[in-house]
Amino acid sequence: MESPKASSNLRQKALLGVFWSAIESWGRQAISFGVFFLLARLLGPQIFGLVALSSLFLSFLQVFVDQGFSHAIIQRKELEPEHLDTAFWTNLGMATALTIITITTANLVGDFFKEPAVIPIIRCLSISFIFIAFSSVQSAILQRQLAFKALAKRTLIGVFVGGVVGVAMAFSGFGVWSLVAQQIISSLVQVLVLWRVSDWRPRLKFSQRHFQDLFSFGVNVLGMNIFNFLNRRSDDFLIGYFLGSVALGYYTVAYRLLLVLTELLTSIISRVSLPTFSRLQEEPERLRQALYQAIKLTSLITFPGFFGMVILSPEIVRLVFGEKWLPSIPVMQVLNLVGILYAYFYFNGSVIMAMGKPAWKLALDGVQAVTNIIAFAIAVQWGIVAVAAAYVIRSYLMSPLTIWVVWKLVRINIVTYLRQGAAPLVATITMVGAIFAVKYFLGSLINYEAILAISILVGAVVYVLSIFLIAPKLFWQVVNIAR
Repeated sequence: MESPKASSNLRQKALLGVFWSAIESWGRQAISFGVFFLLARLLGPQIFGLVALSSLFLSFLQVFVDQGFSHAIIQRKELEPEHLDTAFWTNLGMATALTIITITTANLVGDFFKEPAVIPIIRCLSISFIFIAFSSVQSAILQRQLAFKALAKRTLIGVFVGGVVGVAMAFSGFGVWSLVAQQIISSLVQVLVLWRVSDWRPRLKFSQRHFQDLFSFGVNVLGMNIFNFLNRRSDDFLIGYFLGSVALGYYTVAYRLLLVLTELLTSIISRVSLPTFSRLQEEPERLRQALYQAIKLTSLITFPGFFGMVILSPEIVRLVFGEKWLPSIPVMQVLNLVGILYAYFYFNGSVIMAMGKPAWKLALDGVQAVTNIIAFAIAVQWGIVAVAAAYVIRSYLMSPLTIWVVWKLVRINIVTYLRQGAAPLVATITMVGAIFAVKYFLGSLINYEAILAISILVGAVVYVLSIFLIAPKLFWQVVNIAR
């Protein structure tokens, strides 16, 4: 049992981790979204679709670079220097092999999708494997130490420099190569900064025993990452193959905004949850309370964010991206309906991993991947909106299974678990009603820019007042945390 002093120290580190994770996440997304906005204005759907097709192939191979060793480093109670050395050299060897394979097989990918333009893009972006190998161990060490300030510096500098290069090249007429250069420069700068802020350096050592220690845990994470890839990218694959790069471009922009919101509203606390939950793995009651608290705080910001996007997508797309991206609007509206589940389920994986049960999450991810692929394959014949709807419907149908897995592992109280988002949900429904009223009564009187500004202002005021009236204890809790 931890002492009160140690418990307080962990709580303080976790809160600071949340703070710096928020700085990193929000700063990265602010910069990335600014760059994304400019590039979407300058470039068209087909260019975004080509890069999405290229990243589809590369993202699958990226899964095999780290092999789950980073998660194993974060989760292990006892960590020896040989674990880190072995992980680094294994990752670098795998990355080198994957880079060679990618360069030699890129033409096969171009032939498969009937898009020869992706061949040179894939070959150039294959260097990202090396960047991942040079950063994964240092990043895992800093996460294990809850040193998110250093990680925030790395990310913000890299994203900013890469964004500047990408926008400058887009203005100069480099087209698709603007997006390629943005990714390469951003990754390179992040590696350089990470090595600057981290004091760990690899030694020329490799241990078979320590490799087995990491691999026994990491192989399950590798399986999860493969299933997660199928969950996240099988829709891109089917759209790109059956509907073409232009349709994939529209879908990519809509899904990108969903990921931006997820990063801003959910993954901040989620990143801190694994190392924090891991330290509580022998104290199930404290772990349950930490899980409830994480869901409550996350739902407080995710519910209005996701559902605000549902109702304001037409105005946001017109203002931010322009008229040429209008087909992305219905996709965006449908995808953001999954927001409620994200608020709850983003932490379940951290709980399962923290309790040392990666095989459980592997099985759960496998079921989700198979059902996603089936749903997407059925829906793709009706277009990109149907694919988005299939993702949301499948997610809600699978939610009881996910809850059951967490209950089985840490014996959560189901009613208490679900009740964490009750007040934010009621306040969000009230907010959506207020925004709908603004659009209904003012839509024919003023332009969409003014509608968007008024809706955001009214929605924010109504939501905050609703939380204050419905759950004053939660309101003041958030105020105190902020202080």
